[in-house]
Amino acid sequence: MKHFGTDGIRKKSDEFTTDFLTAIVKGLVDYASDNIKVLIGGDTRESTEWILADLETALETFGIEYGNVGVLPTPAINFCFKEMGFDIAIDVTASHNPYTDNGIKIFECTNGSTRKLCEEGCGAIEKALEDINHYELISPSIREDLHDEAINIYKNHLKEYVKDVNFSNLRIGLDSANGATSVIGKEIFEELGANIFPINCDGSYNTTINQNCGSTHLEQLQKLVKDQNLDFGIAFDGDGDRCLLVDKDGEVIDGDQIIAILTDFLGLNSAVVTVMANQGLLNWAKENKINLEITSVGDSNVATAMHEKNIQLGGEQSGHIILPGEITGDGVLTALFISKIISETGKSLDKLASIITKLPQIIVNMDASPKQKQNLKESQPAKDLLLEYDKKLKSLSGRLLVRPSGTENLIRITMWGDDANSIETLANELKNKLGEIL
Repeated sequence: MKHFGTDGIRKKSDEFTTDFLTAIVKGLVDYASDNIKVLIGGDTRESTEWILADLETALETFGIEYGNVGVLPTPAINFCFKEMGFDIAIDVTASHNPYTDNGIKIFECTNGSTRKLCEEGCGAIEKALEDINHYELISPSIREDLHDEAINIYKNHLKEYVKDVNFSNLRIGLDSANGATSVIGKEIFEELGANIFPINCDGSYNTTINQNCGSTHLEQLQKLVKDQNLDFGIAFDGDGDRCLLVDKDGEVIDGDQIIAILTDFLGLNSAVVTVMANQGLLNWAKENKINLEITSVGDSNVATAMHEKNIQLGGEQSGHIILPGEITGDGVLTALFISKIISETGKSLDKLASIITKLPQIIVNMDASPKQKQNLKESQPAKDLLLEYDKKLKSLSGRLLVRPSGTENLIRITMWGDDANSIETLANELKNKLGEIL
């Protein structure tokens, strides 16, 4: 598809023109009829405010009943739209991308359960976007704000999931990336008794979302945890569908370690991970007779495998964790559940995470145009080069993964091996040679 990637539509914010957004709504009407009820919301980037306003106008123009929850994490929007009686949710967010980008994620309720918009629905929107018409728009006379109602519904869901916890013994650093979790993260933890040390919690529409903070830039949180002698730290991404952790010594605890902690605590014998999983997690699972189902990168691929294989837990190294009974990654819920484990077991985060021994791993990003990303798949010299480096890594008991990003103009080179210096050298070598070929 031209516009839909692995996680909805994602572009520079100024590409979301009024006509473009109206065409998205037209595509939804073509797919699901004008009888639907649509809930909209999004993250804190400045463009989200006017995109939501334009979506309201488009929905009004097509006579569609709608509601607006304003700033809310992606998993909250996904959970609340069904609970609030809506058929479809439009989430305006570009997740961990900078504020200059934005995006559209769409969820639908089918047979009583929610999911990302199906291929047929995405196809209808793609068709509408290929033939954009200019409509005589009707501005809403009343803009209904459902933010507080949605916050309360989501908060009750979180509390019900972790049940009867008391975090009064925990001192936690919290970095909301100046993103969507700013409107609930600190509040929910404090209501459960935790002593919270917040940073980057601006819940207004802004230009600082993900800017040197949150789960993609952990330095501020690491410093906070060590300086304040905290038990651990939590970092969310811009839209709150994932989280990473920092232990008391400032060491990063990623999604692979979180999966191991959860699998062990819940006594599970299987989990779903992606091809990005660290070799240390794979080794731990093999030693403990735990089946790991491995999928392509993307939380939607993880969710699909969990459903098809009837597996309760899944996640990605980046911190997208889908907990038992949930249908999507939820950073706040993951952080709450890990806090529950720490509180109930009396074990520190670093002790819990030591269950696996991670092997050296390096990720090198290479700037790449859409054409170069396509050439990666088609160029025989590129294929030969990757095969050559795959063989080199096997001699280091390692492995290689090279893939085009589904959300950014990048090619990601990931290497695992026994020796950190060797794989770093090989990764940069490969990046340079691949750049020359592509």
